[in-house]
Amino acid sequence: MKVALLYPPPWKIPARGEAVDTSRDGPPGDVQPGDLDADFFQLPYGLLSLGAEALRAGHQVKVLNLSGFAWTHVEGVLGALDADVYGMSCWTANRRGVALVADLVKRLRPRATVVVGGPHATPLAEPMLRHHPSVDVVCLGESEATFLELLARLERGRSLEGLAGAVVRAPSGLSRGPERPSIEDLDTLCAPQAYFASHIVMTSRGCPWACTFCGADTTWGRGFRGHSVAYTLDLLERALERLPVKMLQVKDDTFTTNRRRVLSLCEGILARGLRFEWSCDTRVDVLSDELLRAMRLAGCRRLSLGVESGSREVLARIDKKITPEKILQSAELARRYGIQVRFYMMVGNRGETRETLEETWAFLQRARPHQYLFSCLSIYPGTRDYHDAVAAGWLSPEVYFTGDFQEFKVPFDAPPEDVDFFEAFFQQHKGLRTLYRESAEECRAILARLGDHAGAHLDLACALLREGDPEGAEASAARALTLGHALPGLCHNALACAASARGDHALAARRLADALDADPQHPSVLRNFEALKPWLDAGGASGAAPPRLSAESDFQLLERTAQPCLPGPLPLDFAQWTPAEEPRRQPPLGPSESARRRLRLVTA
Repeated sequence: MKVALLYPPPWKIPARGEAVDTSRDGPPGDVQPGDLDADFFQLPYGLLSLGAEALRAGHQVKVLNLSGFAWTHVEGVLGALDADVYGMSCWTANRRGVALVADLVKRLRPRATVVVGGPHATPLAEPMLRHHPSVDVVCLGESEATFLELLARLERGRSLEGLAGAVVRAPSGLSRGPERPSIEDLDTLCAPQAYFASHIVMTSRGCPWACTFCGADTTWGRGFRGHSVAYTLDLLERALERLPVKMLQVKDDTFTTNRRRVLSLCEGILARGLRFEWSCDTRVDVLSDELLRAMRLAGCRRLSLGVESGSREVLARIDKKITPEKILQSAELARRYGIQVRFYMMVGNRGETRETLEETWAFLQRARPHQYLFSCLSIYPGTRDYHDAVAAGWLSPEVYFTGDFQEFKVPFDAPPEDVDFFEAFFQQHKGLRTLYRESAEECRAILARLGDHAGAHLDLACALLREGDPEGAEASAARALTLGHALPGLCHNALACAASARGDHALAARRLADALDADPQHPSVLRNFEALKPWLDAGGASGAAPPRLSAESDFQLLERTAQPCLPGPLPLDFAQWTPAEEPRRQPPLGPSESARRRLRLVTA
């Protein structure tokens, strides 16, 4: 069958120069720049998994990320793309776009089957089908087996009524099939990396905890399931083969739930000689000194921790099952091995008051994460917050079908007099913020704990540059290169910064050109190129003061705008159905070769 898997925009996005749609189909009246962050535009990993399963089963599959497309562009795409089945991933933030795309599909292809899944659709399956006649099926939770059976039934002309793990629109009305058990052996799934290039990987599903604001249970069920170590290592290896820059984000809900498994993964990464940097998300109570050291030696660069609050009272009310003391301890352990620590924080959880928020801010100063990011509480269907709010009478499920908000952001039970303070606090601290960087002395101590480690040498080089020691930085960056750093471009970038700090701008330009060759997608490298080249073109030393270059080696990836992971341009043949082929490796994203030549030419 011809299967189109779509990630819709959140609403009717206006094209450049086009008037904003002021109806309920357009953007919310209070939407602000940054409300749709980078995570929103990233294709849900589940669509890649469904696509891989369908391809392995012999179906023709298109996976299109339309999340950033203007509505007129969406209309053009769907007008050209004729499929038998259109599947969409529905989150609270794009629920209106899902409905709009479903209506458009049915107008253009009335005989096509429209299938919706995802964390927003699962708990609201029947209401979604009642409100949106253009949606034919809602797949519930973990959907690979359900989706494959659905395709098989359609291919054979069989009814979808009684389909396990789904609610379908049947002649007799809405029909909920029997519950489908969770996939017991995740290794039976086809790895998305067999067909798609993505810097995101998932190695497990589920979380044993049950925080009040989280809906992981609704999607995966209770408990934790992981791919085997061997399967995961193969998955990582295949993912790296497809990427021009060796960086991966492990987006498991709680990666280190099974510490022994992660230790085995780290051992396997080293044994296979896989050189890459990676990040993961986890909790502070499933970490240890042994584990964090092993993770850093295996390439872990950043640890994102769901901290939420520094208030013991709030942590207890949201059933987080951690304490401020445990947060401090785990952050310190990660810093001992040079792993960047990012705290995810929240405003407006149960029990939040002005005093608890001030307590959280004071706690952040003590904890000293490298970065922190605040978000306001959003009430997501399927969470305990949602069920309790509905039971209490102050939230109706209908609001998710009648409201034009992006997400339902509201303090859970805050005193009215504190709400304005919450808003002011969030506006003051919103966005990703940097709080802490190691000194050169701290980096030397980390190096001593890790041994002759390439990543630790580069961190030391960056610290030395911050402290005005370009000669020492040069030696450390060169050592990182010699040891085979996973991202040699960052080492060349540090060498460029050291040369520039010593006044040798010609050497800096050559080093920067080498950095562009090796790792063109790192923001530090691109920022330095964009700063240095105009200065050189304008006459270099005979002109204005040279730009100050940045050697920071933070875990950052300037994500290429290639489909389907991000909403970049579609290929010219996107609507043509041909037998599935393995995608070619994408060329690196960065300044053109001619631009690099000009950089060299000016400094020759």
